[in-house]
Amino acid sequence: VLYKENVGTGTPTPVTPEMERVKRNQEICSSVLYKENIGKATPTPVTPEMERVKRNQEIISSVLYKENVGKVTPTPITPEMERVKRNQEIISSVLYKENVGQATPTAVTPEMERVKRNQEQISSVAYREGLGKATPSPVTPEMERVKRNQEQISSVLYKEHMAKGTPTPLTPEMERAKRNQENISSVLYSDSFRKQVQGKAAYVLDTPEMRRVRETQKHISTVKYHEDFEKSKGSFTPVVTDPITERVKKNMQDFSDISYRGIQRRVVEMERKRVDQDQENLTG
Repeated sequence: VLYKENVGTGTPTPVTPEMERVKRNQEICSSVLYKENIGKATPTPVTPEMERVKRNQEIISSVLYKENVGKVTPTPITPEMERVKRNQEIISSVLYKENVGQATPTAVTPEMERVKRNQEQISSVAYREGLGKATPSPVTPEMERVKRNQEQISSVLYKEHMAKGTPTPLTPEMERAKRNQENISSVLYSDSFRKQVQGKAAYVLDTPEMRRVRETQKHISTVKYHEDFEKSKGSFTPVVTDPITERVKKNMQDFSDISYRGIQRRVVEMERKRVDQDQENLTG
């Protein structure tokens, strides 16, 4: 306090690049001298007693920290804060996955599946019990505009931070696996469709309004059909007849005659055989 009372009024000076350089050099020199003065130490093993004391110190520090925390002013959580929080969680997840070492996989037993389902149900029940009453707020056009802007900004920032990838050649094995996956997906989709949709009709109430609309549509279709018919009546599209078209037409007619006569001849023979057989049965 006395030191601050004796300090007079000073003249502020701007921080120049030279001053920044000198400051960084001083910090580097201080760090080097500090490391030079450190002597050699003898490492000691970490005993269970030391672990217990360390945990107790952390608990005491946490309690004292919470006691010294004063009253704070709550601030509303804005969409920007939510976006930054999600980005931090994604970054933390990426860093966590990078530091994860190799693990030994264990088989998922039916007992583990049962415990997992029970835990999910308990968590869902506890979550719903802790939910309070909320006041719904209408979604205004301004909120929709801000939401779209945030999505566009996030998309632009995401694309800016994307690194360049290394293209890999598409081998025949990859093509085969891709086709197999498409076939499996198609089979599963068809099975699901047959089980859930196929053979089931969608029931719709036949109200007087729907009947009126249906009758009106029929009348409109009939009027439109007659109108188009009257317009096209008496008109034709001329087609040029060349020798090739004539030859193809004659060949098609010959093929039709041969095919028809051959089938007719077989029908007549089969009918004759059937009549002869009936007569033999009657006489015999």
